[in-house]
Amino acid sequence: MAQFLMLLHNDPADWAKLSPEEMQKAVEKYGAWRSKPHVKMGYRLADDPGKVMRGIGKSARTTDGPYSEGKEVLGGFYLFEAADYAEAVKITDGHPHLEYGGTVELRQLWS
Repeated sequence: MAQFLMLLHNDPADWAKLSPEEMQKAVEKYGAWRSKPHVKMGYRLADDPGKVMRGIGKSARTTDGPYSEGKEVLGGFYLFEAADYAEAVKITDGHPHLEYGGTVELRQLWS
């Protein structure tokens, strides 16, 4: 089986529109998806912009960010197994992140 990284992108402003009850239901749906047998791990990222490091010769430049033109940010990830991209897409199709208007990026890990 191949391993896939599922990256969850969304506009944080969309989550602010949910009532506390709706947010609790969303958290439960994400938790239920994470407990599926093919999922190896999954985590939400902290609500900060993080750091970006860029190599410059033998040193690195560190900045706040990532800053981009879009409103979407990387909000979390899952690591799971699937036979190929077709199966990975099928598995991901039922993820609640899509229900809440987010974008999912699938990437196969190098084997």
